[in-house]
Amino acid sequence: MGTGIVLPEQYCCIVAQQCGIIGGMNTEQLKARARVMKALASPVRLKIVDELSRGERCICELQPLFPMNKSTLSRHVTELKNVGIVGERREGARIYLRLLTPCVLSMFDCAMRVIRAEAKRRTSAAS
Repeated sequence: MGTGIVLPEQYCCIVAQQCGIIGGMNTEQLKARARVMKALASPVRLKIVDELSRGERCICELQPLFPMNKSTLSRHVTELKNVGIVGERREGARIYLRLLTPCVLSMFDCAMRVIRAEAKRRTSAAS
């Protein structure tokens, strides 16, 4: 609940640092974040994640959705597996994919908020 008290900006920054909200990330943490973001920086990989958001899928079910050969699709899946977003299980000759970290979907919502805000800003600037 808000109290109506406005805190100085410096105070908010100090609290945020102490709570681990900002600052304090070392180089390895920044590199790890960059690897995850890089893995998601592909429309194909975003579509794979989107498809898996509805549940586990056999890679054979995903193949028809992508206009590429199996080895190219497999490389995209490998990128997502390498950063821990996607996992797999084998059942005979079939490979089933699933999201290991569904929290990644919240990044999609955030990206859409950025896109809408930018569109609104551009519309306001054009007026």
